[in-house]
Amino acid sequence: MSFLEYLMGADVRTALMGRMMQKMGVDRQLRVVADHVAVTNRAVDRCRSCGHQDECAAWLDETGHADHPPAYCRNGDL
Repeated sequence: MSFLEYLMGADVRTALMGRMMQKMGVDRQLRVVADHVAVTNRAVDRCRSCGHQDECAAWLDETGHADHPPAYCRNGDL
């Protein structure tokens, strides 16, 4: 994998994470967490190391409202 391919993949995962955070309402909830920057950084690291990008994108596209992320989501505990 080239460095450019890595960056492009990381960008896709970051976009998926943003969509998931919005769908779950986590983006609003993190604003009141005292150490929200560190929590967000850990969440980004988890998401970037996930191998379920295709499943995640499909789930986000197909799911209108959900109380919980899919079971494979590494940030399900947020």
